[in-house]
Amino acid sequence: MRHLHWFRNDLRLKDNPAIASHTAADSLLCVYLMPKPRPWCNLVGVGAQRERFLRESLQDLHQQLVERGQALMVLEGSPELVLPDLVARFAITEVSTTFTPGSYERKTLAYLDEKLTVPLQVHRGNSLFEQPDLPFELEDLPKVFSPFRRAAEKLNVRGPSPSPEALPPPPAAQFDAIPPADTSKPTMLPLPGGRAAGLRRLRQFVFDDRSITQYKETRNCLDALDGSSTLSPWLANGNLSVREVAHEVFRFEREDLSNESTYWLFFELLWREFFHWRAVVDDAQMFKIGGSSGKIRGNTFDPRNFARWCAGDTNFPLVNALMRQLVATGWMSNRGRQIAASCLINELKVDWRFGAAFFEKHLIDYDVGSNYGNWQYIAGVGGDPRGGRHFNIDKQAGQWDPQGIFTAKWDGDRPSQPHYVIDAADWPIGEGH
Repeated sequence: MRHLHWFRNDLRLKDNPAIASHTAADSLLCVYLMPKPRPWCNLVGVGAQRERFLRESLQDLHQQLVERGQALMVLEGSPELVLPDLVARFAITEVSTTFTPGSYERKTLAYLDEKLTVPLQVHRGNSLFEQPDLPFELEDLPKVFSPFRRAAEKLNVRGPSPSPEALPPPPAAQFDAIPPADTSKPTMLPLPGGRAAGLRRLRQFVFDDRSITQYKETRNCLDALDGSSTLSPWLANGNLSVREVAHEVFRFEREDLSNESTYWLFFELLWREFFHWRAVVDDAQMFKIGGSSGKIRGNTFDPRNFARWCAGDTNFPLVNALMRQLVATGWMSNRGRQIAASCLINELKVDWRFGAAFFEKHLIDYDVGSNYGNWQYIAGVGGDPRGGRHFNIDKQAGQWDPQGIFTAKWDGDRPSQPHYVIDAADWPIGEGH
């Protein structure tokens, strides 16, 4: 039995059921395909910090595999072309991957299922629950969060499965070194990719600093390490399992303290879960202007307004600071994302999907469900029962940056920004992701 595993957003060995399924194989080829720019425009691709975090995650995963007699083959190219070629070249008898939502991702799996001459096994993705665990059928999935949360928080979160102690050897093949990214870690937020760094941050936030005990009060801080858990990049890349994080929270509550803040981190994991399953249900509808609701907003596309927003050059200093932070570090707080999105949608009157695509390019914690689901929420075409959110930016600045420290930091430093020249004809957003 000669198996192949196609890594996607599951860059870990612990709690990875696909990897566990290959332990009895005669050989195992582990493959990762670098993401390519989306076909509809040259802005959606992988930003400098997102690529840097990803490459560090791949290097860390490669080291985990080496310790078990394995290696990681990192290739360029589309899975529709590369995987059938690898199956033929190495006489593979079974291919596996992990599930991730998204309409392009679904179409790719459907194509491979038909094209490959060997079985394709799709295993559970990085979610708290499996589909049969949910207390409703997918077609009956709530459209808003609260009823989903009330049902889901009562469910049992299964424990993470252990890492395999050993893996079958790789076939005789050339495994090139994974080149580092061209960009270094930003001094403002030097978050390294990889499982080891994710485990350190999880331990620090929950057990060492006990920051989780004040999480509900601090989670809206605009600077990353001032209050946010900042676990989302490692969850998005699959360095950490969401079940692993949830059970560390549960352990802290058993052994140390359980309060509203410790629950609130689990509450945020439930939000992530909600967007995951909504992305599965909504499929291509998730990327249409009317979102999952089907409502059509009057927003259009103004290239100048969009370019100013991307470059942090609007009439709103706080929004400018947030956008510069995003491009320089690949990260923005949840509160900051809401403010920046509201500005683009409500003040600049730009179609929300352009902002979601720009976030997709730059966020080191990019997750298709959470990103597009949150943008829909602000635009009023998704899961917000109030029909969208319009933030008073001056009020938000007074509440979350009352002394202007955050704004001054990013205005004073003025990190160099890409010069965005936007031609609406180059950005035909279609139905798919």
